[in-house]
Amino acid sequence: MPSEIHLAFSHPSERSAATASDTPLDRISVRDHVVEVEIGAFQAERGVTQRICFNIVVEVRPLADALDDDVDRILSYDKVTEAISFALAEERLNLLETLAERVADRILLEPQAMRVFVRIEKLDRGPGALGVEIVRARVAAGLVSTETLEEDTPHPELVFLSNAAIASPNLNGWIDQLEAMGRPLIFCVGPDDTDAPQASHPLAQRRIDLLAIEQNAWVLAARDGRCKVVDTRTELDWAMRNGQICVWAPSKVVLDAVDGPSAKGADAVALASWFAATFDAREMLVIGDDGPVEAPVALRHMPVDQVRM
Repeated sequence: MPSEIHLAFSHPSERSAATASDTPLDRISVRDHVVEVEIGAFQAERGVTQRICFNIVVEVRPLADALDDDVDRILSYDKVTEAISFALAEERLNLLETLAERVADRILLEPQAMRVFVRIEKLDRGPGALGVEIVRARVAAGLVSTETLEEDTPHPELVFLSNAAIASPNLNGWIDQLEAMGRPLIFCVGPDDTDAPQASHPLAQRRIDLLAIEQNAWVLAARDGRCKVVDTRTELDWAMRNGQICVWAPSKVVLDAVDGPSAKGADAVALASWFAATFDAREMLVIGDDGPVEAPVALRHMPVDQVRM
């Protein structure tokens, strides 16, 4: 028992060695890699950064041929730290467990990586280090290459509907035509035409404005049963791959974004164009409203009474 307790709190490299299989594998490690990031499920952890520490060990398949001192033939330390940076930049996370999973998955996309140990600890949440540790293996992960993932990335059709468009008797027909195009379809809306409550604190007002948009998203969903209100990246990804029409509820994606949009909830078209860019949409169709002068994706405008798909 004492040796098991020691092993539980030892560095991942010791755990790797203690649980090694009969097949010899090499190991590379990154120790005590500390970054400052906003992370955490508690309200007190929003809007502030805290230090988190990564200790990672990757078991790699030895090269069959001579190394020839060629850095391009090895799994570089940079690939490990890039996996950390990629996971942190993707979106704001609540759980270290989620972060650890994403780092491990990214590392295991590398052809040489066979098994990875990821330990992540929060250094500023108490008198000691609070953390998680996971072990993931290539066989269990069933992963594909980064090239395959990039080729399989869907490019959705993003459509912003004004309030006049939502109320139009032609709405269901437009959805029929858009669905027939065969591309993943995501609708974005703004708040309805009533005045939203006003708060003196900007963060409170941002939440109020985002919730006003979400209320209108449910109004659209009620107009056509094919439209499902969706608020997480995971469900949006699933929907795009499975033919479900989505209406974007923005609060979670906007508030969890590492580099969030500057557009306010009242600037709904600008907010939707930011969202379109994050999901690699090639353009966004705007029905019934003028868009921003500059947007991260191409905007195509149609007045409600002149819609031609």
